Amino acid sequence: MSQTEPYRSRLPRWIETGPGALLALFSGAVTTLAFAPFNIWPLAIVGPAVLFLLWLKNRRWSGFQLGLIYGLGLMGSGVSWLHISIAQFGNLGWFPPLLITALFVLITALYYGLAGWLANRFESTASLRLLAIYPAIWVASEWFRGWFLSGFPWLQLGHSQIDSPLAGYSPLLGALGSSWAAALSAGLLLALVLSAGKRRTALAALLLWGVGWGLQQVSWTQPHGDTLRVALIQGNIPQEKKWQPDQLLDTLRLYATETRIHLDNDLIIWPETAIPAFLSQVNEPFVQPLESALENNDAHLVFGVVRMDEERQTYFNTMVSAGGLRDYYYKHHLVPFTEFLPFKSILNPLVNFLTIPMSDFAAGTATKPLMTIGNHQVGMSICYEDAFGNEMIQALPEAAYLINASNDAWFGDSLAPHQHLQIARMRALETGRYLLRSTNTGVSAIIDPHGGLVKVSPLLKKDVLLGEIQPMSGSTPYASLGNLPILTLLLISLMLAFPCAHVRDKRSSS
Repeated sequence: MSQTEPYRSRLPRWIETGPGALLALFSGAVTTLAFAPFNIWPLAIVGPAVLFLLWLKNRRWSGFQLGLIYGLGLMGSGVSWLHISIAQFGNLGWFPPLLITALFVLITALYYGLAGWLANRFESTASLRLLAIYPAIWVASEWFRGWFLSGFPWLQLGHSQIDSPLAGYSPLLGALGSSWAAALSAGLLLALVLSAGKRRTALAALLLWGVGWGLQQVSWTQPHGDTLRVALIQGNIPQEKKWQPDQLLDTLRLYATETRIHLDNDLIIWPETAIPAFLSQVNEPFVQPLESALENNDAHLVFGVVRMDEERQTYFNTMVSAGGLRDYYYKHHLVPFTEFLPFKSILNPLVNFLTIPMSDFAAGTATKPLMTIGNHQVGMSICYEDAFGNEMIQALPEAAYLINASNDAWFGDSLAPHQHLQIARMRALETGRYLLRSTNTGVSAIIDPHGGLVKVSPLLKKDVLLGEIQPMSGSTPYASLGNLPILTLLLISLMLAFPCAHVRDKRSSS
């Protein structure tokens, strides 16, 4: 008898047949509801628990197939907004965007298939599989997805836990730490339902959640210096008009007018590429007069623009600080196929096929994502860069606060802006810093060092977000050590489990 037979005897027989695949698909789609804007964070435990149940019980379907189907449900419902940008701005008609989006969903779902294949390669006690092997492989898969081929760390379980007690693990172990706590909770939930030792399982779950709650009470960083008054200007320029030459003057007038109205603030921030032109084109007639007004009011401005390197004939997605000493930050983690083309010599015709404006940026090379604004060093990220916690922490301990400038207008009124805001909240929590998120069409926000939302702008409306932030000093454990602790924890979990496991033969894995 297999070591998992005592568990199998408690489960309905139909889980071993076709309906189990439908359950995997449904549980993946339901997991999307754990993320913003729905924020039903317990579903990030229930969804994986269902998949773990199928992995544990199933004999006919392989772990790879079930994991893949779960991934199709999650990614198909959670990142389908990719279709919007391709359909509206790629000029491809209706079918190619659907095909490209479906291909992307399939590729990202493969990570869950890989996790299922690895999880079911080893036969062991059900308790070890639920509490050690499954959670460790799940989080290892998320880590791998976060860096392989430039990385896509969207919809990590940990991001959904920003408002739950499991968020307490993030300053210690990063978002992957909260993912591990959620995956372990899924295993504990299933073990509680299926096992005879319910008291010990319940105590383990209470300990996991109690420690998470206790960690939330810890202040890892300290206030440093005076508070700053900030103004985040959300211009709400439609993406389809943003790069039109006849729109430039209206755009400049909008941002200049709002800036002059709010010169009583210490810091004013515009979104990513708020100026849809090269800096050299607008520097003398527009930026320099604005700089004089800033200096006269002891204010600072951070704005997005494209900066051309005339010598190398390359251009950069840039944030500029003005008012006093100028400084520049160049986006270094570019988005494949929209900001740069991988394997350019082979795929160059794709640029003309997609017709995406400004899609051949060069990457910045700074060792730390820092920019000087007034008397402070500030941790910078542009748009998608804030999805990578291990890159954001490189600004610490020097950074007094964080700025993320984005343009989610590509994705309209979809899940994407809300999911992106949730990710930004996790970066603030991981670093113990205020984060100012300035966007073109929303959602702009002032986020506190615990990941809480201080102020939020409406989506798809012109707005100026006003508030105060406190510069901080010190580092969280995650900012100091990065992903090393969580990867070590995963390795230890697997090392402890594998001596009690053996590789499945072909008959037991069929």
